[in-house]
Amino acid sequence: MKKSVLTRYRVMAYVTGVLLVLLTLGVIAKYILDMNGAADFTKIIGIAHGWLYVIYLVFAFDLGSKAKWPVGKQLWVLIAGTIPTAAFFVERKVSKELEPKVVDTVPAGAGA
Repeated sequence: MKKSVLTRYRVMAYVTGVLLVLLTLGVIAKYILDMNGAADFTKIIGIAHGWLYVIYLVFAFDLGSKAKWPVGKQLWVLIAGTIPTAAFFVERKVSKELEPKVVDTVPAGAGA
């Protein structure tokens, strides 16, 4: 598997995870703390998380397909983007598992 497949999954896992934590904080600020401006913040972060989660799904599915994961594991990785902080833990576990299987695409002798 190419390193880029794992890298783009990792980036989207962190982006999705951060946005979901921000969204959770925004919802708490809006509904529990009744803070001014929290509604707009929640709306913007919610839209961003929604669109970027779709990209996360595509990259996670691509990674799982290339890693030949069983359906249950694939679903857990896909759902991790909807549970606050889960994306961070799942990303760590997936990266540790797949890093030994990653093939570096830089030709030998290239680069300095």
